[in-house]
Amino acid sequence: MTPIHIRVLRHSAFYSPLLLTIAAGYLADEGLATHYDIATDVNTVDQGLNSSQIQVAQSAVATRFAGLARAETSSIRHFAQINQRDGFFITARQSVSPFQWQDLVARPILVDHFFQPLAMFRYALYKQDIDFNELNVLDVGDVKAIDDAYRAGQGIYVHQQGPFAQRLEADGLGTVVATVGEVVGPVAFSSLCATQSWLNTDMAGAFFRAYRRGRRAAVSLEAAEIARLEAGFFPDIDQAVLIDTIQSYQQLGCWLGEPSISADVYEKTLDVFEFSGDIKTRFAYEDIVSPPPDV
Repeated sequence: MTPIHIRVLRHSAFYSPLLLTIAAGYLADEGLATHYDIATDVNTVDQGLNSSQIQVAQSAVATRFAGLARAETSSIRHFAQINQRDGFFITARQSVSPFQWQDLVARPILVDHFFQPLAMFRYALYKQDIDFNELNVLDVGDVKAIDDAYRAGQGIYVHQQGPFAQRLEADGLGTVVATVGEVVGPVAFSSLCATQSWLNTDMAGAFFRAYRRGRRAAVSLEAAEIARLEAGFFPDIDQAVLIDTIQSYQQLGCWLGEPSISADVYEKTLDVFEFSGDIKTRFAYEDIVSPPPDV
């Protein structure tokens, strides 16, 4: 077996197409033995790819925007989509039926301030004719700090990726009332990236054959079966919560469509970041995206 090293920015069932590629044995079928890790401040995606410490990473096309704004060149290219929708949920401490996005105005809401979730949340508000500044937004830190703060009583609403939202529901601490992805629609949200030189290798072709199977399985398999296969990745998450999370993402349509990153969803991502003020230039598709490896 040939080792392949994969690094992810965030670890969640939201990335099930990639996790299934590993857990269902599709990479092993291609003769690849997987080493999987989560990026840190020291072991970053760019550092790993540029040093050939890793071969593939889970990231997002938007991670290239800041470098391009500084006119920095990079050999890293995004070649396959993982999610075509934002994967964040709005959970209410008390269920309001029917929920209206206007319900968020002036009420305290814990918001994930990582650059892409925040930009998508702001754009969703814009699509609902709401100014971000009308909200009482709480920024308490990373995903764990957000969850801890909500569980300690802060906020009437909270903005989280799965499975945090589903775990709150299971614990009787809230109800999921909205999804950002439904409002924003299809975008180039999260993707796989690698160096252009690696994408020209036989290993890249083998990886992509396996990944294509993983993405199809994320759509076609029952959520319970996906949760069973991925259980080893989430030893601290109750199976019922994991199933609920996966089912929510299937219903949202995060994993539909071809794995290649289309120009249409890329342009929609530029719309989001242009609105948020995070970019001043609409960077060329070819500067960030490459087609998947030949198989």
